[in-house]
Amino acid sequence: MSIKHNIINIAVIAHVDAGKSTLVDAFLNQSGVFRDNEVVKDCVMDSNDLEQERGITIYSKNCSIRHGEYKINIVDTPGHSDFSSEVERVLKTVDTVILLVDATEGPMPQTRFVLQKSLEQGLRPILFINKIDKKDQRAEEVVNEVFDLFVDLNATDEQCDFPIVYGIAKQGIALKELEDEGKDLSPLFETIINHVDAYPDYDDEPLQVQISALAYDDYIGRLGIGRVFKGKLDSTEQICICSEGHEPRRGKISKLSVYEGLKQVETDQAMSGEMVVVAGIPDIAIGETICSQDNPKPMGAILIEEPTLSMNFMVNDSPFVGRSGKFVTTRHIKDRLEKELEVNVGLKVEPLETTDGYRVSGRGELHLSILIENMRREGYELGVSKPQVLMHKDPEGNLVEPIERVTVSCPEAYSGTVINELNLRKGLMESMEILEGDYVKIEFLVPTRGLLGYRSEFINATRGEGTLLSSFERFDDYKGEIPSRLNGVLVSQTAGKTMGYALNALSSRGILFVDPAVDVYEGMIIGMNSRKEDMVVNPCKNKKMSNVRASGSDDAIKLSPPKIFTLEESLEFIEDDELVEVTPDSIRLRKKVLNEQDRIKYNRSLQNKVID
Repeated sequence: MSIKHNIINIAVIAHVDAGKSTLVDAFLNQSGVFRDNEVVKDCVMDSNDLEQERGITIYSKNCSIRHGEYKINIVDTPGHSDFSSEVERVLKTVDTVILLVDATEGPMPQTRFVLQKSLEQGLRPILFINKIDKKDQRAEEVVNEVFDLFVDLNATDEQCDFPIVYGIAKQGIALKELEDEGKDLSPLFETIINHVDAYPDYDDEPLQVQISALAYDDYIGRLGIGRVFKGKLDSTEQICICSEGHEPRRGKISKLSVYEGLKQVETDQAMSGEMVVVAGIPDIAIGETICSQDNPKPMGAILIEEPTLSMNFMVNDSPFVGRSGKFVTTRHIKDRLEKELEVNVGLKVEPLETTDGYRVSGRGELHLSILIENMRREGYELGVSKPQVLMHKDPEGNLVEPIERVTVSCPEAYSGTVINELNLRKGLMESMEILEGDYVKIEFLVPTRGLLGYRSEFINATRGEGTLLSSFERFDDYKGEIPSRLNGVLVSQTAGKTMGYALNALSSRGILFVDPAVDVYEGMIIGMNSRKEDMVVNPCKNKKMSNVRASGSDDAIKLSPPKIFTLEESLEFIEDDELVEVTPDSIRLRKKVLNEQDRIKYNRSLQNKVID
């Protein structure tokens, strides 16, 4: 088989914040993709607003560069385990992966996950030790840790013999040895070309293009993104769409594009090995194979990990509905979720039987909260329930639940508190290591249920000095009951504007979530009680006017700043009888049943159900 077109597809994989998007930036800069006078922002691949704000990659994205005679298609993948379905799909379309590891941190939980998926695909990774300019870098130790991880994940001898490149992605420097002087990424380009063969010439074989990602264009509809594994794909060709277990169906491509730099460039024909974007097939799905009509032969299915968490997305029925949102009905929510399913394959949506809304399942809190955040920015209003972990039955009929590998780094003085808290949440400590500067690194296996609502508790326990990272590990036996939130809440008994006088009186009862002069309604949660039961209060009560003034009684009221929740913190905080009201301009906490008397009846009926 002769190679007539030198195409190599690579994916950049790593833990969060290891520098994947920064390395892709350096690739693009050094391959002449940008004009000399072009202003280029950092992490140019992170094009989504939320990606730019949070500094994380959420969606995998493609680009290409030219190096000598080679065209290298690059996929920048997310690092968070919640977006692992993005990683799993693209690995089937690449020839090798660049595994980025921080020279100080070493392998982290998500490093393990993405590496495991790569090894399962039979890929031979290239190790890139990044951030070697850090004062506390320990590159040589980290290489040994990565090798141990390869062995731990049952890598083959060939996979364990991985090439190592050191570098500083931010400066666009790569080195073959730590002592070398570096000026650009040439050593990394050379390693890629020497380590992996260009895609073989399968142009004359029957056509097979497998779709690994989806996109959506407002003008031409759904787009399928995938690799031409065999044959040549013509833009005018009548094609057949196949998948295992389904009858082939006919179709026609209306537009065919390939990647050149960051742009999609329309082309008449794509050769084997190329990454393509096809338009004109409105019902194309992940894992389906585009074949020629005279040889409909599907490729093996792309398996996506099952969701681990679900939330109910309900119509907002609070008294403030429609104040800031444009899309508030069940139909609006349904249309938006169906549009999301077009491109977000890690998601499942089912209608709720009892109320107007949908049960939305995904890979974790971040996965679902990103969707909610996007929806509120687009003008949607929702009531969102407490996240529920999805249980499964194993073949023997036993209940199993998702378990996460948790890596905690915190000052040694707080480690006892963290160990105790995670033990209560059914966590199992696996290892503990003393780091420099009186820090410790502890690894746990914790049920996903045990992590819900724990992150804010962890921040308090470590005085904001600790980091907690987690990644899905496996399904295991159900671990039993886990204690929930210990404190009750302060619930408004009336509608109106909050008064400083009333809030001042309530501040001794707990932590407030609202400022003075804020609109509230009956059933809205305005604070956390210092005791375990809920307390119904009147935050709108004002001081009665009087002709008699006592000295000092009219001093200005000084309130502590209220606790303002982010969307993720709100979802972690609420209990089963509470909701997060999400609107374009506000995130409010509320009881499911707003009226106090109705709420008492509702809670009583729930208790009776449990007894029955």
